[in-house]
Amino acid sequence: MRKIIFTCIVALSFITATKAQKEVTINIQKSLVNWKGSMLFGFGEHYGTTKFKKGKIILENDKITGGTFVIDMNSIVNTDGKYNESLVDHLKNQDFFHVEKYPTTSLTITEIEYQPNQKDLAIKSDLTIKGITHPVNYYGEIDMDKKMMKARLVIDRTQWNINYGSRGITNVRDLIISEAIKFEVVLHWK
Repeated sequence: MRKIIFTCIVALSFITATKAQKEVTINIQKSLVNWKGSMLFGFGEHYGTTKFKKGKIILENDKITGGTFVIDMNSIVNTDGKYNESLVDHLKNQDFFHVEKYPTTSLTITEIEYQPNQKDLAIKSDLTIKGITHPVNYYGEIDMDKKMMKARLVIDRTQWNINYGSRGITNVRDLIISEAIKFEVVLHWK
């Protein structure tokens, strides 16, 4: 009898946990990654966008607890208007993202800490670029009513073997590209 009661309790707990947790697909038409790169010692910068190929978030009791996202690196565009086509071609080649070999980049949320206001988030994720994965920590904000989350992060591109124009590689001070790439991720879900 005890075994039956224990089995029922375990089954009910599993059903309750399963109902409380759900996966939600992101809206890839509305979701976007904004990027910005700049010169280290100059005033030049470039910025643009990339699109998501697919993604899902994990909701538990109306809170995001995880997610996985795939970015289509072939969708990268330059929106600042400077060197548009040639810049995009350069970003896609082996000097930067080597899109022919690595057509996607991925991000997996591993931990989210909600701040007391329940809108600001401290997020830990694994970011994979060019087949190399490193943990990244960043901040975001969520609006559950609008089914939207924004996050901002800065990475050191050399950790993902994106070394073109970096210090130590380029000797001309005015041509050194900052190792930092800034991202603003805007997620919408259904």
